Amino acid sequence: MTRAISLLGSTGSIGRQTLEVCEQLGVKVEALTAKSSVDLLEQQVRKFRPRLAVLQSLEAAAELKRRLADLPVRVAYGVEGMIEAAALPESDTVVTAVVGMAGLRPTLAAIDRGKRIALANKETLVCAGELVTAAARERGAEIVPVDSEHSAIFQCLQGCRDRGEVRRVILTCSGGPFFGLSREETAHKTRADALRHPNWTMGPKITVDCATLMNKGLEFMEAMHLFHMPPERVSVVIHRQSVVHSLVEYRDGAVLAQLGTPDMRLPIRYALTWPHRAESPAEPLDLLTCPPLTFCAPDLEAFPCLKMAMDCARTGGTAGAILNGANEAAVELFLGEQIAFGDIAPLVAEALDAISVKSNPALEDILEADRKAREIVYRRRNG
Repeated sequence: MTRAISLLGSTGSIGRQTLEVCEQLGVKVEALTAKSSVDLLEQQVRKFRPRLAVLQSLEAAAELKRRLADLPVRVAYGVEGMIEAAALPESDTVVTAVVGMAGLRPTLAAIDRGKRIALANKETLVCAGELVTAAARERGAEIVPVDSEHSAIFQCLQGCRDRGEVRRVILTCSGGPFFGLSREETAHKTRADALRHPNWTMGPKITVDCATLMNKGLEFMEAMHLFHMPPERVSVVIHRQSVVHSLVEYRDGAVLAQLGTPDMRLPIRYALTWPHRAESPAEPLDLLTCPPLTFCAPDLEAFPCLKMAMDCARTGGTAGAILNGANEAAVELFLGEQIAFGDIAPLVAEALDAISVKSNPALEDILEADRKAREIVYRRRNG
């Protein structure tokens, strides 16, 4: 069980809920990092008293340092600060809750120190899955998923003697706010429309990804690396109620599912306590009052981002980094109301068509593919 953590992305939705769980479990918080929220990070530092706090910019870090002059906390900034937090000797677990490619290098630093990685950052495995999992095997680092779907699969695999017993893993997907609509009907949906998720409360980027179903595509790719499954043994089904978080089908026909309320504190808790389970104050699922459970296939014509991600999973190499970089840039433009919702998928497709995929990439190749993809998408903003 985790004794002390470094929390990367402490002011986001997952970060804030992780701190709730740490407080309940009595887990020490040794480092906190955030992008730019000086006010909230100051509150968190004063409450949890970490030895290190990190913000993205030098200016924000200087302001935080001034405010925390009365506390024995070191303040750092930028990627190097995040790497320092991830590698902190006093933390046995690193919770990677930052959004996007920003989580890759700090996660690799934590793996290099042999720490447990409680992974809530899809992009790390989407962009560099082979590199990250190979490093984890070499350094003896545990990667325990925090995403509800991957946590569900992880839990359903606990009694599995070997992966040869598994026929496939099945990711469930709520369908997002635009379920049942055609591509034409979603094309001009607004920022407010896309951020109206039916079941979960999350940050804006991941919520938009749920609206395009890119989030499920990223999870498809992540599942391949987490559970060492080829793409033909990973499936996606639409499950509107978000009660069944995912399933594992075994070769004898048995299907195991993990059910629960849509509460991210449950998979966070399991990632920190595994292989044990700790008492939780969360309300358990009541089977007598939960709605009927339904399942259907995703509409890949209406939601092409999911199909593109599945195709990239089969391609491998730097395809995931291109897909993710282009999507991050496109979602940023959409959230800034600089492009329409219907522009996201075509911009990602444009980057995938324009950039050659490199097999067996090194970290530099992955970072370069990400840079090129963003550059292609940002041209839309500039002209």
